[in-house]
Amino acid sequence: MSFKVAIVGRPNVGKSTLFNRLSGRRQALVDETPGVTRDRRSAEAHLLDLSFTVIDTAGLEDAPAASLQARMGEQTDKAVAEADLILFLIDARAGVTALDRHFANGLRRARPPVVLIANKCEGAAAEAGRHEAFALGFGEPIPVSAEHALGLSDLRDAIAEHMSPSDSAPIDKAEDDDEPQGPLRLAIVGRPNVGKSTLVNRLLGEERVLTGPEAGITRDAIEVEWSYDGRPIRLIDTAGLRRRSRTSAKLEKLSASETRRAIDFAEVVVLVIEAETGLEKQDLTIARQVVEEGRALIIAINKWDACADREAAQTAVRDRLKRSLSQTGGILVVPISGLRGQHLDRLMTAVFAVREVWERRIPTGALNRWLTATTQAHPPPAAKGRRIKLRYMTQAKARPPTFVIFCSRPEALPASYLRYLENAMRADLDMPGTPIRIHLRKGENPYAPEK
Repeated sequence: MSFKVAIVGRPNVGKSTLFNRLSGRRQALVDETPGVTRDRRSAEAHLLDLSFTVIDTAGLEDAPAASLQARMGEQTDKAVAEADLILFLIDARAGVTALDRHFANGLRRARPPVVLIANKCEGAAAEAGRHEAFALGFGEPIPVSAEHALGLSDLRDAIAEHMSPSDSAPIDKAEDDDEPQGPLRLAIVGRPNVGKSTLVNRLLGEERVLTGPEAGITRDAIEVEWSYDGRPIRLIDTAGLRRRSRTSAKLEKLSASETRRAIDFAEVVVLVIEAETGLEKQDLTIARQVVEEGRALIIAINKWDACADREAAQTAVRDRLKRSLSQTGGILVVPISGLRGQHLDRLMTAVFAVREVWERRIPTGALNRWLTATTQAHPPPAAKGRRIKLRYMTQAKARPPTFVIFCSRPEALPASYLRYLENAMRADLDMPGTPIRIHLRKGENPYAPEK
């Protein structure tokens, strides 16, 4: 197991900035507004020669029970419980606050060792706060500036003191867009408050991400390593996507950007909708984005247990797909209840089925036999009295299936005929619901003079 380091502290002391610095890229949302981070999230971190898992947490706050802040605190407590080392951050420019002292008392009773970090030490204004931090009782505070990458060598030494040589072994990682490497990347997306996080928790079998009646609780795209039926999965919970015209706040725009990035890097995307409302305009916008990015798509009709007329609801969704998303026929629709855990096995069966289609490779011989039969049944239209000959077809790549057709006049072939070929391919070659990309190339004329 990888050595786990949890970053804790009160709101707005720079925990997510340090998390991004250690993980090597901007994974957690960062803003001047306190309380941006709500869920705990983890990532592989590399600090000079050390490799470990770093966990970002919500800011520690005193809050009444059952409130959103209290549920955020429970997520932080879970991160502390599973960590091997705690980095307790304070804002050196602000000095030690009463909230810092309160939570320092709680961390003294924690099982893992605690390393005190005085953040924002890039100027002389932080010197007084750093000396004041000695009174917290965790030894000498390590001065760093997560934003400006200062003091990281001292931080490395402090972490290394608590690691064994085997803990710091580097993690090999290789990815290729056309060959399956590592776990299946599964993103859960949808409008706000349709039950995405509840579904994620039910799949994982634990309260891993925050849920509640409040809309828009999830802000970051939370990645969780998971295994289903012995198969590794990287499950990604995302923030709800509203219409761009209704997305005005800066944080909401950042959250929407994180969700779109999760779609870009996913393999299979589950679009969660509500049974009573069906496919709304925003749901179709999200679905089109998934298809345009070339990701395999599944529609999950959530809150199925509360649906009064199930047959009508499912029929309405399928009819809306045929009318508004006809360019990708055969998208799987699975009714579920994330709250009660109904039909989740059926959902995961669909996930692996669409991924298999999404990464399928078809032999060139079979493709060209299909192309010959299809063009004979429905020849391409003549352009300006001249026939367009489709000579040869091959698969350029998978994930999503991408094909190249060599023809006599690619610029003259209408888009409607390409859609006909896509739909025929899905029906004849058993490729339902997956995005198909067809590129046209001009074939060489054997009778033309050599250049």
